[in-house]
Amino acid sequence: MFQLLQWLPLLLLLPPPGSPEPPGLAPLSAGAPPQAPDLLYADGLRAYAAGAWAPAVALLREALRSRAALGRARLDCGARCAAEPGAALPASPGPDSGPGAARGAWEPLLLRAALRRAECLTQCGTRRLGPGGAARLRVGSALQDAFRRREPYNYLQRAYYQLRKLDLAAAAAHTFFVANPMHLQMREDMAKYRRMSGVRPQSFRDLETPPYWAAYDTGLELLGHQEAALALPWLEEALQESLAQVESCRAGCEGPEEQQKAEEAAEGTGSPGGLYEAIAGHWIGVLRCRQRCVGDTATRPGRSFPVPDFLPSQLRRLHEAHAQVGNLSQAVENVLSVLLFYPEDEAARKALDQYQAQLGEPRPGLGPREDIQRFVLRSLGEKRQLYYAMEHLGASFKDPDPWTPAAFIPEALREKLREDQEKRPWDHEPPQPKPLTHWKDVLLLEGVTLTQDARQLNGSERAVLDGLLTPAECGVLLQLAKDAAESGTRSGYQGRRSPHTPHERFEGLTVLKAAQLARAGVVGSQGAQLLLEVSERVRSLTQAYFSPDRPLHLSFTHLVCRSAIEGEQSQRMDLSHPVHADNCVLDPDTGECWREPPAYTYRDYSGLLYLNDDFQGGHLFFTEPNALTVTAQVRPRCGRLVAFSSGVENPHGVWAVTRGRRCSLALWHTWAPEHGEQEWTEAKELLQEPEKEEGEGMPSRDPAPEPPSHRLQRVQDKAGKPPRVREEL
Repeated sequence: MFQLLQWLPLLLLLPPPGSPEPPGLAPLSAGAPPQAPDLLYADGLRAYAAGAWAPAVALLREALRSRAALGRARLDCGARCAAEPGAALPASPGPDSGPGAARGAWEPLLLRAALRRAECLTQCGTRRLGPGGAARLRVGSALQDAFRRREPYNYLQRAYYQLRKLDLAAAAAHTFFVANPMHLQMREDMAKYRRMSGVRPQSFRDLETPPYWAAYDTGLELLGHQEAALALPWLEEALQESLAQVESCRAGCEGPEEQQKAEEAAEGTGSPGGLYEAIAGHWIGVLRCRQRCVGDTATRPGRSFPVPDFLPSQLRRLHEAHAQVGNLSQAVENVLSVLLFYPEDEAARKALDQYQAQLGEPRPGLGPREDIQRFVLRSLGEKRQLYYAMEHLGASFKDPDPWTPAAFIPEALREKLREDQEKRPWDHEPPQPKPLTHWKDVLLLEGVTLTQDARQLNGSERAVLDGLLTPAECGVLLQLAKDAAESGTRSGYQGRRSPHTPHERFEGLTVLKAAQLARAGVVGSQGAQLLLEVSERVRSLTQAYFSPDRPLHLSFTHLVCRSAIEGEQSQRMDLSHPVHADNCVLDPDTGECWREPPAYTYRDYSGLLYLNDDFQGGHLFFTEPNALTVTAQVRPRCGRLVAFSSGVENPHGVWAVTRGRRCSLALWHTWAPEHGEQEWTEAKELLQEPEKEEGEGMPSRDPAPEPPSHRLQRVQDKAGKPPRVREEL
């Protein structure tokens, strides 16, 4: 009740049920000063974890808006205070001034102007952002990265789904997917959203991408169709919006976050020195950040590298388009702007001569665009300071621009920079491989043999063991799966199609569902009892092999069968199960694995116990974190166990099952007892209970629709815990 009252003000901000909600993220509390984005985000995640979907949506949306308001306030206040007469910075002392006169006249002016600028920024921030200004809304680097990866939208799409707001759920999912195109789980979610009847094509809209990319792409498309006149407004808009985005980025470089990054980088390196050393260090960090802004602006969401020569390439297209429609004056302005970046560009010089010849009489008033001229002069001034800091203060700076004139680089640095640019990867010593882990000898079950260890499987913490089941035991479990499937009961997934491919049928049975079916006489009790015994057998062996000093607990057990659908296997290119890791969300593009929801972060070890081999395909395979390079594969056979750690070190998938029916027992283990499989205990108790009188029916099925990324378990535990999300190998 207390939590409900705590979130009540945020619930009041949401539109009433059934009312149309505006697209995107319209302000919830117009006129009110924004709250701290980090606190809002943390509260939003807590509400999400508690299943309070409406408060989670309100908090996460407010966190996004608060961060956007902070950026706008910094940009506006910076521009306003730079124009204040008393806050203008003085010019540096001239070469004719003596050292004493320069210090006496220039230093007080500089410090006084800095104080006035700080006063102006503080007052402006207080007016725009409330007491404390920007300092109150300071966002740490970790949270900045989370917003940059658009992680709030991953949580928003799931919360919107729970609230049955499918249009906004699809928009949030699309927004996250644009910036994370290799996120495998979101790729599956997007496919499922597209199959939902309540989701329209217009629902898949990006709520975050800056508008200049749409204008840029439209202009290029029209140019490709020889529609220069139609392309010009789009190209001009793209350039103007790109420059505005650069300014917004530069304003963020002056915020406290950049100072925090510098402090974190300098932590443990000793004192930065006195007043002027500290000022210089912070200023160098600001300049480096500003120089990165063009590259950040030129990098599409979800891409790792910027569009090369982003601003000069736009100017080239503009002068060519203006020339095609006869706007020769504008063509001259834009080609002269290109020459500001590349004075020796032969193609630009040739085009300039051609335009001037067509104009006829000289036009002395024609020159480069003023916005580009200001940009280039300012950028060159900052580069000059950074190269000075490199030469005299030992600062580091990697120039992101290929157009920087060589004259701006000090002679002492040119040779080293040239060597760094020309250095080949094979000039370095190859990294030495880490020593392979030597497994301890363990007491294996009678008849169990170690077939392949981690070294033979080209990885770490993975093994193949044979002999865990006899052929008779495999037959009992196969019959259990068959009887359960024929009864029409599928635990974990509805429908007959696999959630991972349309070319296979999928059948799954949990230990609790097997026990319930056995009690109802639908399946044999021998199979249900054996399922319990075998899962414990696998857990004991996995613990003995991988974790002898720390107990493992069963987290989830699933008897899974995949069957190839006849007539749909010709020229099939997909997998039975895409490459993934079991306790983190794998990003093959970067090789990272995010140990965060929706992944099962508590899983520590995984296992797959095969029951048969009379099918085609269906081998388990391991890959590198790029999800492309296969390092090992395992062929199924009765009684064969593949066991491995559940993290990024063991990405794995399943080749397509192209003929027959593949059955296996998938198991996950955890070190955390609170995540132990409660259903296993319930199933054991249920099978040990005496027969009940007739009339006691099976638990009713939950009629609620299932979330897009995973299916919810049908049976809740006795403690009333919410159903847990499942994923099968």
